[in-house]
Amino acid sequence: MAEEAKAKGNAAFSAGDYSAAVRHFTDAIALAPTNHVLYSNRSAAHASLHNYADALTDAKKTVEIKPDWPKGYSRLGAAHLGLQNPAEAISAYKKGLEIDPNNEALKSGLADAQAAVRSRSPPSDNPFASAFSGPEMWAKLTADPSTRSFLQQPDFIKMMQEIQKNPNNLNLYLKDQRVMQALGVLLNVKLRGANGGDEMEVEQEFPNSSSSEPAREEKKPAQQAAPEPEPEPEPMESTEEDREAKERKKKALREKEAGNAAYKKKDFDTAIDHYTKALELDDEDISYLTNRAAVYLEMGKYEECIKDCDKAVERGRELRADFKMVARALTRKGTALAKMAKCSKDYDLAIETFQKALTEHRNPDTLKRLNEAEKAKKELEQQEFFDPKIADEEREKGNEYFKQQKYPEAVKHYTESLRRNPKDPRTYSNRAACYTKLGALPEGLKDAEKCIELDPTFSKGYTRKGAVQFFMKEYDKAIETYQEGLKHDPQNQELIDGVRRCVEQINKAGRGELSADELKERQTKGMQDPEIQNILSDPVMRQVLVDFQENPKSAQDHMKNPMVMTKIQKLINAGIVQIR
Repeated sequence: MAEEAKAKGNAAFSAGDYSAAVRHFTDAIALAPTNHVLYSNRSAAHASLHNYADALTDAKKTVEIKPDWPKGYSRLGAAHLGLQNPAEAISAYKKGLEIDPNNEALKSGLADAQAAVRSRSPPSDNPFASAFSGPEMWAKLTADPSTRSFLQQPDFIKMMQEIQKNPNNLNLYLKDQRVMQALGVLLNVKLRGANGGDEMEVEQEFPNSSSSEPAREEKKPAQQAAPEPEPEPEPMESTEEDREAKERKKKALREKEAGNAAYKKKDFDTAIDHYTKALELDDEDISYLTNRAAVYLEMGKYEECIKDCDKAVERGRELRADFKMVARALTRKGTALAKMAKCSKDYDLAIETFQKALTEHRNPDTLKRLNEAEKAKKELEQQEFFDPKIADEEREKGNEYFKQQKYPEAVKHYTESLRRNPKDPRTYSNRAACYTKLGALPEGLKDAEKCIELDPTFSKGYTRKGAVQFFMKEYDKAIETYQEGLKHDPQNQELIDGVRRCVEQINKAGRGELSADELKERQTKGMQDPEIQNILSDPVMRQVLVDFQENPKSAQDHMKNPMVMTKIQKLINAGIVQIR
């Protein structure tokens, strides 16, 4: 049951449903609390949800249970890195590398953690550093009417982010009137515009009255002693540039919208013209490149699409663009490569590109495209080997060895036959018979099920599957298989005999005619069956079993309930209950 929950968690994780993955791994941990892999997997799911504190807890548990497992330290390092603790992350990755020095995941994680340490700015001696620290800065700017509108301007946001990263960058933007206004708000100092708003002055130092003249006179020597006089026009020129930049961005967005409209109308040439103009106006938005790439993709111009995607990835890295945008460009490139692979017969590059996209952002659509590319590659490889004539020859060779009871040799030829023609149900049926003779029952069951999948009307598929289930002592399931086969071939004697043998075995258990060893074996197998476990854990069924032993009258009432009788019969078949 724990493995089943784990499998569900892995499937949810692969599909990008990390919340569901956490739930399934939690269920699995409840059933197997000492399994270190389950904590590791849940740690990865928490990290994907950016719940790094929970990811850290699970990673520590993983290392505690299995201290010699390198992946545990990889999880621990990733969690510390997510919590902005690069020093602890470095320590975790190094411990893992002591166990496995060649582990690529640990090496990569260590490099990321060391880069995070290097990227941290040194302590600033700027007196205004505290004003720009923390989320309070944005709250103050939003609350003040004089700066609220600035937050709608991307270039202002970028400047403030740069100052937050390193307060010494303030010196680079002092000529921008908006930055000075923001500084006044953050320092709780009232600022006003002087000389028509070209410069900013602190009102307390230079009151706007005649009494300010002496102060200005006193200031003159300092101004004359300065290396050069303050250039008054510069702030105005900077502001004009800002306005021009904003206007260009607005025009670029209008071009993008026009391109989107043309794309929807399938007017691809017009769409490309608009996206190209948008790029000329604003080269800091990679969506113009990815949109143009989408048009080229629709037009079948895959080389142009790939070039735009490569430019988008490169420019996105330079601009530190949202990782989702970079992933989108890579996904689009992978799609173009997959289209080209239909002619080139080479899906490797497309698969590699989709995998890179998933490292940027685990998008379900990208995962789906990756699976499709891998499936197409596999089908292509099968097509290269496809040859029905050789397949028939190999199958006949397998039949000869089967008659000689040389089952391993027969399996070898049947396998080669399936490589040449994987759609022949007869070969799967024959190989299933070989596996059954060799006692490889799970492999035989898989082949029998594939045989039925390819041809649901082929009776041999049902006899092979039923035989495997019979030898596995799953008599209930074997009866269902034989009965399903009889729907397609009611007179088939092998299927009829199969049902009879299963009924005999089930009745033998019900009459208590099994030997002690047979009974013990059947009970052990039954107790491992999830369905039997559910029946025995059901409070109602537990009471029914008690009544069968202690209260015959109540037991007779229970026998009238078809659902209860069905469950009782399953317990009888499993040797758990015997009727005497």
